[in-house]
Amino acid sequence: MITITQNLTLDEVEQIVVGREQIALSDEALARVDDCFRFLSDFARDKVIYGINTGFGPMAQWRIDDEHLTQLQYNIIRSHSTGAGNPLPVRAVRAAMLSRLMTFVQGGSGVHRRVVELIVELLNRDMIPVVPEHGSVGASGDLVQLSHIALALIGEGELFYRGAKRKASELFREEGIEPLGMYLREGLAVTNGTAVMTGLGLSNLLYAEQLMAWSLTASVMMNEIASSYDDLMSEVLNGLKHHAGQQQVAAEMRRIAAGSRSLKSREAELYRAHAEEVFEHKVQPYYSLRCIPQILGPVWDAIHNAERVLINEVNSVDDNPIVDPATQNVYHGGNFHGDYVSFEMDKLKIALTKLTMLAERQINYLFHDRINGILPPFVNLGVLGLNYGLQASQFTATSTTAECQVLSNPMYVHSIPNNNDNQDIVSMGTNSAILCARVVENSFQVMAIHMMALVQAVDCLEMADRLAPATRNLYDRVRALVPRFVEDSPKYEEIERLITLLKTEKPL
Repeated sequence: MITITQNLTLDEVEQIVVGREQIALSDEALARVDDCFRFLSDFARDKVIYGINTGFGPMAQWRIDDEHLTQLQYNIIRSHSTGAGNPLPVRAVRAAMLSRLMTFVQGGSGVHRRVVELIVELLNRDMIPVVPEHGSVGASGDLVQLSHIALALIGEGELFYRGAKRKASELFREEGIEPLGMYLREGLAVTNGTAVMTGLGLSNLLYAEQLMAWSLTASVMMNEIASSYDDLMSEVLNGLKHHAGQQQVAAEMRRIAAGSRSLKSREAELYRAHAEEVFEHKVQPYYSLRCIPQILGPVWDAIHNAERVLINEVNSVDDNPIVDPATQNVYHGGNFHGDYVSFEMDKLKIALTKLTMLAERQINYLFHDRINGILPPFVNLGVLGLNYGLQASQFTATSTTAECQVLSNPMYVHSIPNNNDNQDIVSMGTNSAILCARVVENSFQVMAIHMMALVQAVDCLEMADRLAPATRNLYDRVRALVPRFVEDSPKYEEIERLITLLKTEKPL
């Protein structure tokens, strides 16, 4: 059980979103929600406040009569539930619900405590609203997608529950759940913010960390297969480049490589007298093997910067207007604007595309016998010409990598004015996060093919016993899902099994 008081760490987000850890709200958090609601109830009696007694967006110039104030809050939910496309992944919607919850527990939105209690109940029961992927321009936040979450809260939408899509009205009735009512500004508060792009971003971030860990282990195994010199990961060499990511990647590679009997020492092999004029073993390997710290270092930095931004966002108040009991005021502004998340998702997808490109080039090294000089074409353990090894798998890896490259064009700078030009410059943050999610999925596909190629190469060279403990662990786990093969066989099911492994488990 995780008790939420004010802020969450990424580890706690992962436990709640991925591990489905139960949550509770502290008395302190509930007190902030209650205090803010009471203050706004009193403050709003004789004042004009956006979204409480005015219309929304460019219709804010219209005053709403007191008799219609409750209907106003329902109207924004129903009118904005216009999403289209496939449902967002349950994991991402869980993260979006958590993000919205964290905004409300800061005590700056003026919502009734029933909102936060219901979100907690649905998360704990794993009843997750069905949210279409398309509809947000990223300001006023994720109005359309959040409206689908709100629609479920008021008992009019749909939820995923126990693997099935259910009508909220039926499910709530069966489970004895009271739908959310409108007290003051609940409709606007639930629909207005960056929670969906933040939820998608957190899901992308957690997957990105998985991909980085697997990529580093795979890259060490690549160098073991090639019998590379180990100074590519030297602390001295990489310490002279003043980038934290490069130094961290090199340090992690040294940890993974510890105990390997396949890497060579340059001091032992080359720093002595030699008579030969042409060296059979490459003095320096190809860049896709030798430059791992320099290539994955910026990716490491991008992932950790995205973590900083997303954790700041999830612990922020991204509502409008902002209700502040401490200063006895209500502030109108644009905290719903998703530029921070949008920019980070563009950067993260570019970084993951580079990681995917590295995996594709390492696959090519393993498959190209005239480049590696030690393996049969396509790590084919059968009869050349009769059997084909992983030849066709390269088509999948290459085409998928190419799609990542196209998807890496930025979304952040593609603002289109809309909403009667009220929203004249927007973040497109949710689109950016969705495209990043596509790159994440593609990267796992390419990485799965890479893993198959690596273990086939290890078996071809009969070197499993010379691997480092960490890379031997990788070899054993992949081989448990994809047995050594000589004869040709379909590989699509094995690729899916490996994708599941890479997404759900961590390397040693």
